[in-house]
This record gives sequence, C-alpha cells and structure tokens, in this order.
Amino acid sequence: MQYSYRATNKQGTTLSGHVDAPSESAAVGALHERGLTIVSLEPVVRSIFSGGDLLQFLNRPKTKDVAAFMRQLSVLIEADLPLSESIRTLAAQMSNQAFKRVVNDIADRLEGGASPSEAFSAHPELFAAFSIKLIHSGEVSGKLKETLSHLAEYLERNQAVMSKVRRALAYPVFVIATMVVVAIIMVVYVLPQLLVIFKESGITELPLSTKMLIWITDTVNKYFTALFIMSAVAIAGIFQWMRMPNGRSWWQRIQLRIPGFGRIVRAFMIARLSENLSTLVKSDIAILDALRVTGDIMGNIVYRDILLHAEEEVRGGGTMSDVFRRYPVDIPPLVTSMLAVGERSARVGQILERVGIFYRTESEGRIDTISSLIEPVLVTVLGLGVAVLVSSVLLPIYSLVGAS
Repeated sequence: MQYSYRATNKQGTTLSGHVDAPSESAAVGALHERGLTIVSLEPVVRSIFSGGDLLQFLNRPKTKDVAAFMRQLSVLIEADLPLSESIRTLAAQMSNQAFKRVVNDIADRLEGGASPSEAFSAHPELFAAFSIKLIHSGEVSGKLKETLSHLAEYLERNQAVMSKVRRALAYPVFVIATMVVVAIIMVVYVLPQLLVIFKESGITELPLSTKMLIWITDTVNKYFTALFIMSAVAIAGIFQWMRMPNGRSWWQRIQLRIPGFGRIVRAFMIARLSENLSTLVKSDIAILDALRVTGDIMGNIVYRDILLHAEEEVRGGGTMSDVFRRYPVDIPPLVTSMLAVGERSARVGQILERVGIFYRTESEGRIDTISSLIEPVLVTVLGLGVAVLVSSVLLPIYSLVGAS
C-alpha cells in the first residue's frame, strides 16, 4: 500500500512524498524513523481509468532512461552538488512522469534521513541489487562520486550491447512476421479461388508441389478456427513454460549449445560476468558479495551456478580460477589463465576489466556478422518460397492450356 504524506524534518522544512507500507501504522513508524513529524498522511487510491497504474505501466522507465539518469547524476555529483539537490534537479527536467515520481520519491527519502542505498533500494524494479551494492560501497568508502561514475559506465555499456542485439533482431523478426501474415492471407483468401480451377478442370496428374498446396489450403480453410486456437494455446503454453524455472533453465542451457548462436551467447555472458565482477571488485565490494551479486544478475542459470560454486570455493580458501578451470566449455581457458594471473598479482579487477572488453568486442563483432548474413539468407528463403508457389500454380495452368 502506498501513502502520500506531508511532514516536517528536524530543520523545520516541509516535505511531501510517498511511502510504501503494509498499513497506516507502519507508514507512520517508517516516517518517524526518518525523523519526520507528520502533518498529513493519506492512502493513495489508484485506478487504471484515472491514469494511475495503467499510465505508469505504459510509461514505465526503460533501461536507457536509468542509464541516462545515472550518468547525469554522476556529472552533477562531480560538480559538488548535494545528492538530494542533484536528484531534484534531474526530476524537474524529466518528461516521463512515472520515472519523475520515482526520482522524487528517492529525493524525499534522502531528505527524510535515508541513506542513498536505502533510498534507491525502495525501487528494485529500476535499480537492481548490483546498483544498490555499488551505491552502498560508495557510501561506506566515501567514494560515492567514483562509484556513481562506474555505475553509469556499466549501465551505458550494457545498454549499448542490448541496443545492438535489438537492432540485429528487428529486421528478421519484421520480415518473418510479414511472411507469416502474407502466407495466411494467401492460403485463406487468394489460393482457394485460384486452385478451384484445377479441381474443376479434371486434371489428374498435378505436380507434387501443387497437390501439397491444395492439401494445405483445404486443411487450413476447413479447420481454420481449430488450428488458430491450437496454435495460440501452444505458443502461450511454450512461453509460460519458458517462464517457469525448469523451462527457463532448459532454454538457457540450450542457447549455449546452438551452433554459431551459442558462441555469441557465451561471449556475451563472459563479457557480462567479467564486467560485473570487475566493477564490483574495483568498488571495494568483498569478493564473496561480488560473486553472489553477479550470479544473481547474470540471467543465465549455467553461469549463475558457476559463480555460486566459485563463492563456496573462495569461502573455503580456494580461488575462482580453480573453479572456472572445471568448466572449460562455458569458461574458455583464456579467461581462466588471465584470472589466475590476476589472483597471483592482486589485480583481479583490472584483469577482469580487460577480459570483459575483449569478449564484449568479440560478441559485438559476431552480432554484426550475423546481422550482415541475415538479410541475404532471408531473401534467399523468400525467393525459394515464391518460386515454389509460382511453379505450383503456373505449371498446371500451362498443362491446362496445352491440353485445350
């Protein structure tokens, strides 16, 4: 439950904002813990028709918005502006109302006495455990400026890679979707009227492709509703299963074994693993915490399990390189050997940073290569499909004309 409040702090300044709490008494307690004297406290009533939850869902901040916010915040902090004032300044310039409310709430919490990590952790949907750990590290070490700069760089790198992946997938997804729509229109509306000519002509010797086309057209038109429902249920079922732990685990493991594509995923995952660990270690996060946080945000169960195994090994006095060496398929020997050098020289953060740069460059290069190959492959497939369709229709027509 969310409550809207007006309160005064110890300096007599009037503040307003929102607080999340399971009950009104809990909200009062949370505000008192911040040292605030409550002037008014009211529950926030939302309705999807009044522009509340629905508007927030439609206008929810994207990853690039968060990356831009952290970069701008790091610049303002480097200019020696107070953190809460910097956040208020950024909020005043935001056009995304949902994000603006979140940022103002963070400022409210800071002005109410919460620490930066506590204020940001109130919105885990935007600021993951990785970001909170870095911010907390900056608080403890007194290096909040440097930490925010590291976090901004990490988010920008991650956003750049994800944008490249989306651009690479946009073209084939569009072409394939268009082909499916055109095929449905042809089978349902165009081909039935055209193929009836062959049925009424009495031709007995039709090409195999024409017979298959007639069978597909008849089947689809006869059972269109049933096929549509079955396809929709099957697709929904597959997506739902993929969201479950077993299905997600299966798919993440399969991704790493697909020829060609698996190498891209593996390079991308190693780059993410190295960059996350490097950023956390260089921000003075304990290695055990760094391994656990990195494992939680990897997004792949294979590498999560490897990092959790490494955490157990390091806790018992072992090294990360010893664990990585046991997974030569998922962790290339190059990574293991470089990490071992970093452990011996006490330069794990710097070594992992270089590993991350190398594999990020490799993954981006492979994505560019795949992107350049997708277009001619799709054009070839489309051309073959058109050739089969045209030959299936024209050959019987030529036979019919010749017979007459």
